[in-house]
Amino acid sequence: MATEHPDEHGPAAALRPLLRAEAAAEAYAAGVEAADVEQCVLLRLLERDGTAAAVDAGWVRAAVRAEVRAERRRARREVPYGTAGPGVYGPPGAGAYGDDPAALALAAERRRALRAAVRRLPGRCPRLLAALLDRTDPTYRDISGELAISQGSLGPVRSHCLTALRRMLTAEVAPGEVRGNTR
Repeated sequence: MATEHPDEHGPAAALRPLLRAEAAAEAYAAGVEAADVEQCVLLRLLERDGTAAAVDAGWVRAAVRAEVRAERRRARREVPYGTAGPGVYGPPGAGAYGDDPAALALAAERRRALRAAVRRLPGRCPRLLAALLDRTDPTYRDISGELAISQGSLGPVRSHCLTALRRMLTAEVAPGEVRGNTR
């Protein structure tokens, strides 16, 4: 049985050209893919249980702009693997560390401290983060099967675990030196 998509018939189909035009214009200005923005907006429409009755040109424009803003935020926060600079990501010998023994030792100490902090997290966080950081790069389906967590819960649980890890590491880091005039 084929599922009918809200963009194939009805009011949403009439707005499809507007969606394409808005996505193309906004995405180009933001430097993101127009097709990605269009798909995200269509997904939003599907999340509305397929009810396209309240969908009009204003809703389409607002949804496109919201998706482009979200893409901009993601682009500012995300750093592609391997481009973060010396000693930040990757195993030794991957070119990030060079031949500097001090940089190698510092990077190894950072990895040990991070693994120790992950082990101290509450509940199922240590196993989840270990699975997410596994070198074999398992899929969410693999991780959910291994940990007996529903696939839809992995994102929220991961977010909770990373927030707990961030708070733990922030509390452990010594405050910086006082800057400025210290009379």
